[in-house]
Amino acid sequence: MRWNLRMKAAERGVWKSTELRRRLADAGLEISAGKMSALWTGTPTTIRLDDLDIVCDVLDCEPNDLLIREPAVVAARRPVRANVAAGGTVTPRLGRNRTLPPA
Repeated sequence: MRWNLRMKAAERGVWKSTELRRRLADAGLEISAGKMSALWTGTPTTIRLDDLDIVCDVLDCEPNDLLIREPAVVAARRPVRANVAAGGTVTPRLGRNRTLPPA
C-alpha cells in the first residue's frame, strides 16, 4: 500500500503538516508533533480507524483516497513455485512437526 496523505492534503490546500495538525485538532484529534511528522513524511505502520475517519473528514476524502493499492508490489513478493501439474517437483519444507514424505 502507498500512503497518499500529502497529495490529498495538497488537493485541499494544506501544504504544511502543522496546518493539517491544527485542522485535525479542531476536529477533535490531538496528534503529537512526532506522530504528525511520521504521518506526513512516510507510510504509517498502523493507524487507528477512528483517527483515519477524522483525517478523511478533515480532508473530505475516502480511506481509499489515502491508501493506494499496489498490486505489482504484491505480485513481486509472491514466491515463484514450480508447476506441479506440469511435471514440476515439490520440495518439502521442514520445520516443527514436519517429516519427510514417504519414499
